[in-house]
Amino acid sequence: MLPEETLEQAALLLRILQSRGLTLATAESCTGGLVAAAVTAVPGSSATLLGGYVTYSNEAKSKSVGVDPALIARLGAVSAEVAAAMAEGAARESGASMGISTTGIAGPGGGTASKPVGLVYVGVALAGQPARVEGHVFPGDRTAVRAATVATAFRMAAEEAASVTSAGKSV
Repeated sequence: MLPEETLEQAALLLRILQSRGLTLATAESCTGGLVAAAVTAVPGSSATLLGGYVTYSNEAKSKSVGVDPALIARLGAVSAEVAAAMAEGAARESGASMGISTTGIAGPGGGTASKPVGLVYVGVALAGQPARVEGHVFPGDRTAVRAATVATAFRMAAEEAASVTSAGKSV
């Protein structure tokens, strides 16, 4: 159901997480669960993935992973700060070692001059630490934007996980 390259990225991330004794949770908006779907397509993922939240609505972002509604009201759901809060909340609410978040405008509509179609923020947070967030404007249609977002999430999570020693400490 998912491209082979995406499944390979998910498998690589799982190997890195497992080698460091880390667990994972996701909070996804624009990807609608694709990050978690790719992870669960890999045999043995249940030892690492604790849960996934599809937080498509602003209310779900607040209720499921604890994003402050005032933050969303002030900056909008598509912002670096909300992506950070989503990643941190996914880890906190699930008890996972790492949270991944995605929020953006996949299109074809919904874009504005300041937040165009293709604008996406991806967050990765190690439990108890501030999230690292990247913002991108991905080209292409809805499918291409979502695929690029998933690939970015896996790359960022693998980088963060690689910075953790097998004892669970960041290096």
